[in-house]
Amino acid sequence: MEDGSLHLLGLVDGPDHVCCRYRLNAFRASWERDCHALVLASWPRRWLGWPSLLPKVRRADVVIVQRKLPAKWQLHFLRRNAKYLLFDFDDAVFGRDSYAAKGIPSIRRQSRFRSICAAADAVIAGNTFLGEQAARWTTSSRVHVIPTCVDPDAYPLARHESRGLGLQLVWVGSSSTLQSLEAIRHLLNTLGQSVPGLQLKLVCDRSLHLEHLPVIPVGWSEATEANELASADIGICWMPDDDWSRGKCGLKLLQYMAAGLPVVANRIGVHKEIVLHGETGFLADTAEEWQNAIGQLATDPALRRRMSAAGRRRLAADYSVEWGAAKWRNALSNLQAGRAAA
Repeated sequence: MEDGSLHLLGLVDGPDHVCCRYRLNAFRASWERDCHALVLASWPRRWLGWPSLLPKVRRADVVIVQRKLPAKWQLHFLRRNAKYLLFDFDDAVFGRDSYAAKGIPSIRRQSRFRSICAAADAVIAGNTFLGEQAARWTTSSRVHVIPTCVDPDAYPLARHESRGLGLQLVWVGSSSTLQSLEAIRHLLNTLGQSVPGLQLKLVCDRSLHLEHLPVIPVGWSEATEANELASADIGICWMPDDDWSRGKCGLKLLQYMAAGLPVVANRIGVHKEIVLHGETGFLADTAEEWQNAIGQLATDPALRRRMSAAGRRRLAADYSVEWGAAKWRNALSNLQAGRAAA
């Protein structure tokens, strides 16, 4: 650390986990240019794994805990042995998800969230709402809002040549988040009835059946995901109105924009920040608003192309890996400046 280089240790669910790929591995090349080294280690599943983690923690200049809410003894272990401790999160981890049987509020999760925020030297939050929650338990100067970022160069661009029959909506996500589409089954069926020839491509490890909207299931693969998105016409996303959704960081929308798709989403959480209504897509809440948005895009390839270009510009300006790397550089520099001052 004396020469400005940092040894970063990321404690993650796994190297292939979506959060690790987009919030740590995405910045690896940038960190290497800054002479920083990133090493990843999976969070121990049992207490027997913690002793073997000790040498890695002590070697690191900065230990990044990603999304995990450590138990009291785990946090004590990390705080005692880590030179600097960062907490990075991109979900409302202080509560349960939207469809949890016990509801969203969780005393246990809130307590652990408070503890890790208070103990960390810096907190990296994926959106403003999450940053505000973290700032309740630490000084605001320690909280940095760094959105989930996407590399636009990793995605081919949609061509937007089709009109009418065969037009594809696309939704990408995991089986756990597929519940959001099941929640608007009636809306999707209404779209299928009102827009002739409309289809829904599901890039997911599970599918669903809709009575009036043909569904094209596509198994998710990191190798084919970008091409599957770019071969569709309109990206869609819907979330329920709750704190779990407000903690979401809009990865779906960013991927759609990277692939050159106009987007249609409801006015919840970061959707209102990412989507520039009428410019990069449409914000729609009611069935009428969704029908108008999809109907307009379905019949106007030129509009889809304009929104495609605007979306890519928006992504490059505010959500690209290059932009996020600059934010991370500032957060890490603050740590180094703090050490120099000490």
